Order: sequence, then structure tokens, then C-alpha cells
Amino acid sequence: MARQLRVEYPGAIYHVTVRSNGKDCLFTTDGDRKYLLARIGEAAERCQARVYLFCLMPNHFHLVVETPRGNLSGFMHGILTGYGVYFNWVHNRHGHVTQGRYGARLVSGDDYLLKLSRYVHLNPVKVVALADRPKAEKRAYLREYRWSSYSAYIGKSPRNEFVDYNPMLSLMGGSKKTWPGKYRAFVEGGLEGDDDEFLCELHRSPRSIGDETFREWVDGRYKDRLKQRGVPEDVSFRRAGRHVDTDVLLKTVAKVGGIEQASLMARRRDATWRAVASWMLCKYGGLTQREVAAFLGVRTGVAISCQLKKLRRRLAVDAALRSRVERMEKIFQRR
Repeated sequence: MARQLRVEYPGAIYHVTVRSNGKDCLFTTDGDRKYLLARIGEAAERCQARVYLFCLMPNHFHLVVETPRGNLSGFMHGILTGYGVYFNWVHNRHGHVTQGRYGARLVSGDDYLLKLSRYVHLNPVKVVALADRPKAEKRAYLREYRWSSYSAYIGKSPRNEFVDYNPMLSLMGGSKKTWPGKYRAFVEGGLEGDDDEFLCELHRSPRSIGDETFREWVDGRYKDRLKQRGVPEDVSFRRAGRHVDTDVLLKTVAKVGGIEQASLMARRRDATWRAVASWMLCKYGGLTQREVAAFLGVRTGVAISCQLKKLRRRLAVDAALRSRVERMEKIFQRR
């Protein structure tokens, strides 16, 4: 696979994701996690990067980082090379520790940044093992989770020296004293259910998170870089940004669901597969919830959001349905 190009410029903000290689864990001990955080701090100081938040999970981690010097590649190289050498040495292993190249999407807009921060900080409670737990239990777990910047954001633990908290907190408005409480209410409001509209936005582009104007600008910069380098666009990356035709989506949902395609357009008491179609239209068709509502003849985008929340609850407990949805996603990902 051709190496993916990065769009880098001074002041760029990125959502970075790094995943483990294969099914291996990225961390096996707390010492591993502490070492990675130390590497992030060293890289931030060396590259003069501003780390806004982080979240470490067993097989991946998230960063939201700004690069005033336009040097994301140097920042990440310092982190991942050092961690890979450390992990293999300490655990007496060899080979790649992380999966291919890290993901890095440019982010623009305060509203998108805030919602992204909530999405990242809620990762620890969005796992299958906690799906059916009471909200109070999830809230307590989230606040005590050690390997995320969230507890420091809300004043539950000391702040990490390398994290710049105030820019994100200041978006809460009001006096500085109220910021942690307001941010806690904002993030933990997401325990009620997923922000399906934002999740749809996350899947609209593999390169950026922002409004349409920003996405088009990033795509233009990316294409300019390809021309300058004289290399073809990576096929897998191009596929990630290409939407699947709506008719193909509906036909596939109907086939996998074992139902007539026409039933996806009709109101029924059991709207499970209609909800699946809504989710696929958002995720792989590139439609907003409002556009999906118009397409399926639903009254509002809010109704689609409600459908998707019910679907997520159903998927958490229905292994058979989850398996069929995963099967159709593989079909769309291959296109």
C-alpha cells in the first residue's frame, strides 16, 4: 500500500488514532501506559505541540493535538518509534507494535472540537462489557478511569503537564471556575445515548472533521500534494472517502435482512431494519440525518436519531443482529 500523505501546516489540529497490530494489545501493563504518556510529553515539548486530550484503550489510543509548527509527522514519529522499541524490548518480542500508519484527521470549528472531545473521552464506557450497566455505574467508571485526560478535565485528578486544558474548557463559556462542572455535564450527557449526528459526521471524510467548506479545502490540499509528489492516491484511502450508492445500500440491507426492499420505505411497528438502513445511509452513503429522513419519508432528523439510539441498544444485546450488520459493513467496506 502506498504511504499516505499528510496535510500539514502551522496551527493544524488533528484527531490522531493509533491501533495495535492485529489482535494484540497495545498495552499489557500500567508501565506500558506510563511510558507512552511520557513519550507523548517529551514529543510535545520537543516539537512544541499542544496536546488537548488523550485516551488510552487496550488496543488503541486517541490524541487531539495542535501543531503550531506544522510538524505532526515528526511529533508522531518520536512517540511511536520510541514506544515500539520499548515494548518489544520489555516484552521480549519483535515485529510491528502498531497497525500500519496512524490515522490523523484535521479538525476545524469549536463545535466539532467539543463533540470530538466528548466522543474521545467517552471511549472507556463505550465497550461491550459496559453496554448494559446502569448509567450511574458508567459515570463512576468514567470519572475514575486513569488513562484518559477526562478526570483531570473535571478536577478529579491532577493535571498532566503536557496537556493544555484551558482552550477546550474555555469553550464552555462563563467564569473559569465553572468550566470543569460545565464540561462534566457536557461529556456525561453523552451517557444518555450516542450523538448519532456527530458519528455520521465522523464518517463523512477520512481526512477531516468539520463543515463542508473545510472538508473540501482539505481534499483540495491533499490532491495538490499528490500532484506535487507525482504519486497515485492510495486505493484504500480513496475508498474510505467514496460514498456507496443509496440504491446499492438499500438492496444490500434488504438482502442481508431477508426482507423486501420496499419495506425499508414503509412505517412498521418493528423498524429494526429501517434503522439499520438509516445508519448505513449515514455511515456509507454520506447523508446527514435530515437527508436520511427525507429519503426514507421520516418526518424529521430527530426521528432518525431516535431510531439509531434504539438500534444501538438492540445491537448491544442481540448477537445475531450484530453479526448480520457486521457482515453488511464488510460488503460496503470492500466497495
